[in-house]
Amino acid sequence: MTHRRVHAPPVLDFASIRAEVGVVVPFDDAVLAAAAEAAAADRAARDRIDRTDLDLVTIDPAGSTDLDQALAVERRSDGWRVRYAIADVAAWVEPGGALDDAARARTQTYYSPDARAPLHPPVLGEAAASLLPDGPRPALLWTIDVASDGTTTDIGLERATVRSRAQLTYGDVQRSIDEGDAPAPVVELAGLGPALLADARRRGAIELGLPEQDVVADGDERGRSCGAPTSPSSAGTPRCRCSPAAPPWLMLEGGVGVLRTLPDPDPDTFRASPRRTLGVRWDHGEHPGAVLARLDVSRPAHAAFADLAAELLRGAAYTTFRGRPPVDPGHAGVGAPYAHVTAPLRRLVDRFASEACLSLVRGGRPPAWVDDALDPLPDLMAEGDRRGRALERAVVDATEAFVLADRVGHVFPASVLESGPRSGTVVLDHPPVQARCDAADLPLGGTVRVRCTEADVARRRVRFERVS
Repeated sequence: MTHRRVHAPPVLDFASIRAEVGVVVPFDDAVLAAAAEAAAADRAARDRIDRTDLDLVTIDPAGSTDLDQALAVERRSDGWRVRYAIADVAAWVEPGGALDDAARARTQTYYSPDARAPLHPPVLGEAAASLLPDGPRPALLWTIDVASDGTTTDIGLERATVRSRAQLTYGDVQRSIDEGDAPAPVVELAGLGPALLADARRRGAIELGLPEQDVVADGDERGRSCGAPTSPSSAGTPRCRCSPAAPPWLMLEGGVGVLRTLPDPDPDTFRASPRRTLGVRWDHGEHPGAVLARLDVSRPAHAAFADLAAELLRGAAYTTFRGRPPVDPGHAGVGAPYAHVTAPLRRLVDRFASEACLSLVRGGRPPAWVDDALDPLPDLMAEGDRRGRALERAVVDATEAFVLADRVGHVFPASVLESGPRSGTVVLDHPPVQARCDAADLPLGGTVRVRCTEADVARRRVRFERVS
């Protein structure tokens, strides 16, 4: 699914959508009180080393306050050393307490245009536990050595006290790299990023490369824009890929943990369906990752192909194990075993996976509160993911209807995503709205002109008919 950042049209009732899908924004008074008490406690000296000497920076979207990660990359003769600090949520959340219970009920942070429903109360998730550049913070510090070919050669993990030097944005970092004046902690991302990308492609990783979409509405103005995906050399790529092997390797070697798994897709089945090709060349035996890597997603047909190719990555799950590893521990999107550890402020499972890794590095077993959580985690996270998808879909549907509500009867150029005997699916060039079109045998991958026949905000429904 294309990632969408949606800015709130003031007339839409997103609170009702959240209630419909079961997403709650406020916390109970008991949870807020527990968070305030935890935030006021001194966590700096709890079994951790002082690494406030490291020049770490955070890289996040502009305006973010729930900062999970800080990094610094240095060049070595045979590659790079990546210091990767992750917010130590376990330092603040007491197992079995009110904060823990609330996090298990939510499982993740949910985003809608007018409000966030955070995993943790803001006094923790956006202040005390967040890696903001305003003082030392407890963290789990990964030290990962990466060879010049992008492969991981050594792994270290320890509890530490760290201090972020600056809060940077993706755009700022990319511009500074392009202009040659990047801050020292991120200057080496220009070399590390391509090396990691090359290693991912050798592993057969599947990168959809979908563009980001924004919806904006100011007063009576209604619009929707589609932006380019993150550049392979940008901060976003190394930040997500710099340790794909480290956490799962530790857990598989130690015989206990929780992985993010995804079975290998069947590219032949996908390629064999005419509706999915959209004119994109896909040679026999070619890996899906290679096909997706050469797409130009600024072209509507290519972006549509990438969106449809997301079904290659369906079936992701959280898989826990003790002793014998899972029969298939891999993640097809990564091309290797994978685990979630980098977003503990926004995703429940990361706290437990990180704590398991730390215990194994120290030569022990995970504590009882981690072991007890392993079995229920997959079901908890699956339900949270279901709520998140339902919220995103409902928000996008409502916003698309809002964008077109005053354009019913207007004619737009569109690209054809699907075709059937009675109707198909099209995506407009501008605004990039995707909806059903009441027309038979639409030309797959081709362009047509369509008229908007319905844009019902209350029903969150948009329909078109073919004009030519």
